[in-house]
Amino acid sequence: MNPYLTYLIFPGFLFTALVGMVASWIDRKVTARVQWRVGPPLLQPLYDFVKLLGKETIVPKNGSKLTFLAAPIFGLVAVTMVSTMIWSAMLWPSKGFQGDIIVVLYFLMVPSIAVIIGAFASRNRIASLGGSREMKLMLADELPFLIAVFVAIIQTGGSLKLGQIVMYQQTYGMILCSISGILAMIVAVLTMQAKLTLVPFDIPEAETEIMSGVFVEYSGPPLAILKLTRMMMLFTLPMFLVLVFLGGVDFHGWNILWSILKYVVLLVLIILIRNTNPRVRIDQALRFFWGPVTFIGIVAVILAFLGF
Repeated sequence: MNPYLTYLIFPGFLFTALVGMVASWIDRKVTARVQWRVGPPLLQPLYDFVKLLGKETIVPKNGSKLTFLAAPIFGLVAVTMVSTMIWSAMLWPSKGFQGDIIVVLYFLMVPSIAVIIGAFASRNRIASLGGSREMKLMLADELPFLIAVFVAIIQTGGSLKLGQIVMYQQTYGMILCSISGILAMIVAVLTMQAKLTLVPFDIPEAETEIMSGVFVEYSGPPLAILKLTRMMMLFTLPMFLVLVFLGGVDFHGWNILWSILKYVVLLVLIILIRNTNPRVRIDQALRFFWGPVTFIGIVAVILAFLGF
């Protein structure tokens, strides 16, 4: 396939953006029904994105203009790269390169880093407070998330290639079908909620406390890019867990429905956690991730080394 089509259409930007919008609509629709509301129409995420593209871009007077405007683009490019690499590994497992999972883990941090940089570049106190919270949250969830992924690497014989992880599970079964895999998946799901900054870990935005925090100074196309990046992450990050722990996507016959169900289950978990928990404080999030969550991850690593 033409590399330009791969990155721009499928499985790159356009595909990820469209499915991310659908995932965002499902999230909003289910949340609305839980609250006895009707919810938005199917195309509402697209309407919101297009509307923001037509709005004026306002740059804070004392902010760093170039950094403030460039930060959202880096986040968008990073999530596009992650999605492309994940789907390429599932479509063509024999391709890819050794260590591509490390590159994916790095790129998964870039959207958060971009938000932090943009918030501080605005020179707004509220945005800087949100950026500080985002930084602490990223430091809190990144360690247990890496530990959870390390469990899959151990079980696949130290493989650092996404395609090899997929092929291993096609031969020997899902990583989830083991005690260490179950524990690692629990850790990964909890940290995924934080990496998506969804309730109870929406601390950097906290509309009722700091007026959207990291996003308070953004408007127009830059805000549209930030929102689109979040929608794309809502699709890309769960799919990464599907690849690492649930065997990826099988494109043969009816198996594709089972593959879609894997993602749907993770999306439902995200929505359930979001609608059944109150927001926690940043210090509570730090203690939670560096305490019991990291402990569970370490236990999973030990069990993986022991072959369980």
